[in-house]
Amino acid sequence: MDDTDQPDVVLSGEVRMPLLGFGTWQATGRAGYDAVLAALDAGYRHLDTATMYGNEQEVGRAVRDSGLRREDVFVTTKIPAREAGRERQVLEASLAALDTDHVDLWLIHSPPRSPAESTAMWRELLAVRDEGLARAVGVSNYSTPQLDELIQATAEAPVVNQIRWGPALYDAGRLAEHRERGIVLEGYSPFKSTDLGDPVLARIAAAHGVTPAQVVLRWHVEHGIPVIPKSVTPDRIRANADIFTFSLTPDEVSDVQGGGPS
Repeated sequence: MDDTDQPDVVLSGEVRMPLLGFGTWQATGRAGYDAVLAALDAGYRHLDTATMYGNEQEVGRAVRDSGLRREDVFVTTKIPAREAGRERQVLEASLAALDTDHVDLWLIHSPPRSPAESTAMWRELLAVRDEGLARAVGVSNYSTPQLDELIQATAEAPVVNQIRWGPALYDAGRLAEHRERGIVLEGYSPFKSTDLGDPVLARIAAAHGVTPAQVVLRWHVEHGIPVIPKSVTPDRIRANADIFTFSLTPDEVSDVQGGGPS
């Protein structure tokens, strides 16, 4: 897989985010570094980390050691809600750990306790974006009403809301709510809610000569939903990256999500 093979989604400001990302939760220390390096070698160009993951230094070192240009790797990190009021310090620490002068996407990891706190935090993210320290800013684990609170307060929508997503969690209404607001729904933990032994997945996988996990990832791509699988196993990292040599039919997309509208 090379860079030109990968579809992306355009965020506001013409920031392009590859639809396939590499999740790094629980990938720490040498194992985390090796996994990220293996992912970049396999062709991933979108890395997802967070302050809470404790691995930004390993992610940054892997990007540097990969030999890739910084501008060719899309890097997301996240700030914990508990750090409300310390946004600048947290981002400065993330940039130092990642060894970069900017991140491509900075997210509020989960909604703070109160709408006022959420809005204040969101204003700080917008200010950081305007200064060029983050090319784009968004949120994670927000409900639609919580997204609307930010929009109503600032007239600016998060470019991304990263939530748990997968075929069993498919919700056409929620996806439509994001798109009506110009917000990209990004999915994490694609396999957590998925039965990879499901006969429907097995049938579709066999038809394409791929694995059920690859079908699940391709299902996200068919919907235009960025997805960030994670693994520290080199073979699985490579297999998860190999989803651009086949496509699903509309009927297969519908079957994967249990027959719901595609």
